Amino acid sequence: MKLEPGRPLPLEGRQAGQQTVLEVRDLAVEFRVRERTVHAVNGVSWSLGRGETLAILGESGSGKSVTAQAIMGTLGGASAKVTAGQVLFDGRDMLKLPDRERRRIRGRRIGIIFQDSLSALNPVFTVANQVGEMFRFHAGMPKRAAERAAVDLMDRVGIPDARRRANAYPHEFSGGMRQRIMIAMALALQPDVLIADEPTTALDVTVQAQIMELLRQLQEEMGMGLVLITHDLGVVADMADRIIVMYAGRAVEESPVHDLYRAPAHPYTAGLLRSVPRLDRAEEELRPIGGAPPDMTVVQPGCPFVPRCPWAKGICRDQRPPLRPVSEERQSACHFAEEVMESGGNG
Repeated sequence: MKLEPGRPLPLEGRQAGQQTVLEVRDLAVEFRVRERTVHAVNGVSWSLGRGETLAILGESGSGKSVTAQAIMGTLGGASAKVTAGQVLFDGRDMLKLPDRERRRIRGRRIGIIFQDSLSALNPVFTVANQVGEMFRFHAGMPKRAAERAAVDLMDRVGIPDARRRANAYPHEFSGGMRQRIMIAMALALQPDVLIADEPTTALDVTVQAQIMELLRQLQEEMGMGLVLITHDLGVVADMADRIIVMYAGRAVEESPVHDLYRAPAHPYTAGLLRSVPRLDRAEEELRPIGGAPPDMTVVQPGCPFVPRCPWAKGICRDQRPPLRPVSEERQSACHFAEEVMESGGNG
């Protein structure tokens, strides 16, 4: 199977017969801040299969959440602009759809869980009202029927005594319970795709595990595609089928999850793996990635990871490496990807 540089991996190389449900092609997003332009996302491409879990991994500022917002049409503000690319869903480019049509897809066909549940929920409406709004707006249910459906859904996602608590307000719930309410809202209409943007942020480890297990169960029941946006390598290892690693607004590696952990194909990915503790290598000293992410208002000719990269050579400063195939199921945006893989990421 021949792979094209910069294109998503074909589904045939992942799971035979799997149907593509969402595809992002060459997406670019900019923010205009005073007299400067922030190049937040720069030519990102990936595809998601039905029933597949795709993790998008990277540190803060890598463009993960902006990609999700561009897909959903929730960038907001005059300063944000999608400057290139396509978001294909059901054979249609969502970026070209009228706002009314896009709103019909958002929620009904594509759901999203935001990372800050307290900010995402409206503080002046009860949770039953907010969950029920999905049924009223998209399914045309009467108010009472929508609230009954909301209670049933709250019970399904594990809200204790859901009928009594349905009339409570968001601030009356714990962080973990608010996140369950967000999941209920996102899954109310059984979407084909769920985007979970840092769904376990600010939750303790026990609650994180509960939330991720809930997402896993619901995904299996509904057969939906899941895009998991996170910086947590532990969550990725336990949940994902494939990983897209982002740095400076670009995809720098795409790989099946187990291959990436065994032998990363990009120095940035290797640095991420070295910076977290592992039970199988307890004696190893943690080595954080030095330096800081690049200034996203400056377009550099070479690889943006050069100042922090132990593998960097002259070609890296002069020529930006494309995302290219390095094996049948893997891609990397590194001139020395094969050497990085052979070394196990130990530069």
